[in-house]
Order: sequence, then structure tokens, then C-alpha cells
Amino acid sequence: MAGRLGELLVRENLISLQQLQQATESQTKSGGRIGYHLTKMGFLAEADLTNFLSKQYGVPSVNLKEFEIDPEVIKLVSKEVAEKHQCLPVNRAGSSLILAMSDPSNIFAVDDIKFVTGYNVEVVVASEQAIKESIEKYYGEKAPSYEEVMEGFDEGEIGVEKESEEGVNLDDMAKSAEEAPVVKLVNLILLDAIKKGASDIHIEPYEKEFRVRFRVDGVLFEAMKPPMKLRNAIISRLKIMASLDISERRLPQDGRIKLKLGKGREMDFRVSVCPTLFGEKIVLRLLDKSNLQLDMTKLGFDKEPLDWFQEAIDRPYGMVLVTGPTGSGKTTTLYSALASLNKTSDNISTAEDPVEFNFAGINQVQMKEDIGLNFAAALRSFLRQDPDIIMVGEIRDFETAEIAIKAALTGHLVLSTLHTNDAPGTVSRLLNMGIEPFLVCSSLNLILAQRLARRLCAECKKPADVPPSALTDIGIKPEEVGTFQLYEPAGCEKCNNRGYKGRVALYEVMPMWDPIKELVINGASTAEVKNGAIRAGMQTLRMAGLAKMKLGMTTIEEVVGNTAPDVNK
Repeated sequence: MAGRLGELLVRENLISLQQLQQATESQTKSGGRIGYHLTKMGFLAEADLTNFLSKQYGVPSVNLKEFEIDPEVIKLVSKEVAEKHQCLPVNRAGSSLILAMSDPSNIFAVDDIKFVTGYNVEVVVASEQAIKESIEKYYGEKAPSYEEVMEGFDEGEIGVEKESEEGVNLDDMAKSAEEAPVVKLVNLILLDAIKKGASDIHIEPYEKEFRVRFRVDGVLFEAMKPPMKLRNAIISRLKIMASLDISERRLPQDGRIKLKLGKGREMDFRVSVCPTLFGEKIVLRLLDKSNLQLDMTKLGFDKEPLDWFQEAIDRPYGMVLVTGPTGSGKTTTLYSALASLNKTSDNISTAEDPVEFNFAGINQVQMKEDIGLNFAAALRSFLRQDPDIIMVGEIRDFETAEIAIKAALTGHLVLSTLHTNDAPGTVSRLLNMGIEPFLVCSSLNLILAQRLARRLCAECKKPADVPPSALTDIGIKPEEVGTFQLYEPAGCEKCNNRGYKGRVALYEVMPMWDPIKELVINGASTAEVKNGAIRAGMQTLRMAGLAKMKLGMTTIEEVVGNTAPDVNK
């Protein structure tokens, strides 16, 4: 079936032969059905695959995300059988059971379920991904709720820790951290954050309250307020999980927690503990490798800027810089570039602070400032290790910048990040560090600036009415007003009533074209460099934001909040 389905999809021009070959290779490595690999790799939308199968087999298709299935119907088929045949009971009508399947040609599965349930089976088609998610949803063990966890907690079990440092019994602290309600509550916090798609968890003690906040799509919101009596037990539990010293409460500490979530999925948490006035604040950064988007075509690049970026990283030497504030997705862009460059023929070394994801085939070095291992020291070492491609976490000072530029000029490809507001401003930053203009021009291939704007929830976004003057104020041309529909957030179950779900990247890509090099050599200001780049064809961050807004992906507020206006164009 797999081979036949692939051939039929190619014949219908839904995928290319090359895409089929790549999906087949992925299938050979990890098993599963060809349709699953085609949708997972982004070659084919789930809806297109189910519609195609529906026509092919003459059975209706169903979107499992659109309705809730009665638990009594789910009980008719066991989890083992549902997983074995990749199917899901959807509804029953009289003596018939409607069964969603990803492969309607699997007669054995239909016969098996007829025999097990005693119902006549009517097949509908759904995508394999949707069936997997639904099996997890309906058959998965539900995590206990906050109320359920707290039910088993007797407040007398854990004593309030005194403010003085002397009376603290470390054995008691360790013991209280292992109490069942505390362990359950910490697990609940971690799992709830994963479920809600949080990027960070903030656990914060104050004088009279203790709160937990999640950062979802770049915005913090309060998730829960555990009792003050549990404060020290929760903090100790997290420190034990991250293999940190629970007796050290005066100095910052950093660690890592690795959670196994079943089905081979792992989640890493980067843990940072910082002493505050009323106790230790813990921030956990969620690092989910399975959700790391390394396909550059899906990061939000438009075709032309993506071609420029690809061409810059495909050169054998030179420097590519990615700029933007903390949390703007710079690391993801650099990892995507490294993933596409990761070949057996090249030696790739990275200096990172911290190493966020581990990659096979790339030599990653964790910075340790306290023993003198900084970016400059790592770079010098790399240059003695026969490198082809070097990634430096961040260029912070003249020494690192100088070594990186020398490496770029001596036949190495150097990737790095810099904290500047936009791509043209990066040139001024390097010059201010003390790098000569001719070195900047001869070493730099391209500068990319980026931001992340919240993406409107596709399920509940609603048309917005914005006055024309507000549009022209933010950079829309008067003749374009009224030619597109704007949207605003509403809020539904899918997006936790926030109106936004996920984020979309905005890119400003500036290759070092000859006219720009000329401006830099002649000592032009940042504004002049920016105007020269716009004339040469660069799309600014504001232009990229307006383009995504016109497509209905994001809102006017997100564009204005994340990008600066273009002046003196």
C-alpha cells in the first residue's frame, strides 16, 4: 500500500518524486506509514492526504479535532487494539460502529474490530497524526488536577521554614521534598507547562504569596498559586531533580532536568535558581527537541530572503550574523542553518552558553566563564582543530569579534549572534567594538535580524475594523488600504481563550551587497545604510510584519509592538 499510495500521490501532483524518496528514507529508518512521514516532513497537508484517501477508497473523511467522542464509545475498543491498527471508534448508530482509520484498505483491522465489538463497522478516513493524537487524548492517563493533588496534603506534614539560616534541617528539607503531594504537584506543574506549550516556567516566592507563571507565545500568565507552606518543599524538589545543592541558598545555581514522557519522547528543562529577598526563584526553560523546527522553509522566511540566507551559509567562508533581542528565535535559526550544513565532509564546532540541544555530528562546547573558558578561548581552540564551520553563541566584545572575523577571512564559515535592533545597526555595532570598516565589508556575507510575533488562532480569529489613518500611520500605502482583511483575537478552547496560538517569525535579511559595502567604507550612518539596503531590495522588519498582517497571520498590535517604524525611506 505504502509504495502504491506514494506513486498515486506523485501521479496526482500532490507531492514530487524527490519528496516521496525522502519520506521513504525516513520511513525505512523509523517505520510507520508513508502518509505519516509525508505530513510530518511538511510535504503534504493532513487535510489533503485524508481528502485524497477519501476519494481513493470512496469513504467519508473526518476531522477528529472538531468533536468530542463519547467515552462509552471509546470503551468499545481497547487502547492496545486502537494502537495496533491505528484506528479510533468515533460513534455508534444502532448496530453500526463508525471507525476512523488512517488506512481504510486494512481489512484485517476491520474484521478484528467486528469480532471484538460485535458491531458492523463503517469506516471513515482520518490522518494518522490525528488518530495518534486522539488515542493519546482519549486513552491517555489523565494527570491529577491541582485540587486532586492538594486533597492528599495534610498541612501539618510540612513545617514552615524559619527565616534564620541556622535552624534549617537539610534532612527534613530533602524529606519534605519527597512527600507524595509535593512530588505530584511538581510533576503536575511540569506536565501542565508542556501541555500548554509553554517556553518557560517561573516559580516565584514573595512575602505573602507563592506563584507559578508560564510563558506561552512570549507572554507570561499566572498558572497557579500553591500554598506558602509548600514553598521550600517545591523549591527543594526541583533542586533535587536538577542535581543541585539544596543546602546552598545564597548563590545562583544552574542545572538540567530530563523528563521521559513515554513513546520515546524526552523533554529537557534548563533550570536556573536565583536567590531573591523572600526565597529562591526558579526559572525552567523547556527544551523540546521533538518540536524544534529545523526546516528553514517553515520558519516564516519569504522565498527571496530565504534564497539569500541559503546562499550566504552555502559559501565556503565568511560570516553570517543573526541579531535580535533575547527570545526572538536566533538560536532556532542558527540550529536550522547548522542542520542543513551538517555533513560528514565538514567539521562543525560550536561554542554555546548554554548548549540548548545536542546534535549528532556537531562538536558542541559549553562555556564556563569561572574557569576561563569563554567564547574567545573556545574560538582560538577551534582554529587549531581543523574546522570548516564555526558557530559562536554570541559576539560580546572586541576580542571575540576580532578572532571571528579573522576566522571568516581565512577560509572558515562563521555563524554567530549579536544583540542589535536591526540588520543595518549591526554594522555600526561592529565598528563601535573597534573592527575596521574594510574588515567588516570583506568578512560579512549577510546579516539577519528577527522578531517573533504572536500568531492569531486560526479557529477563533475575527475580522477587525481599523480606521484607514491607523493603517497609513504604521506604513501601509494609502492605495493599499481596503485591499485586505485585518483580524483580531477572540479566544476559544484551542488557544486557552487567549486568541493567539503559536508564533510567526519576522525576518529582515541584508546581504552585504556592493552598494552597502561602499556606504560602510565611506563611513555612512546606520540610517543611510538602511535606506541603501531598502533601495537594493531589503524587506525591513516592519515590512515583514505588515506582510504577515495582510495575510491574516497576526494583528496590528503585534506588528507595532515588535517592529520599529521605517523612517526617511
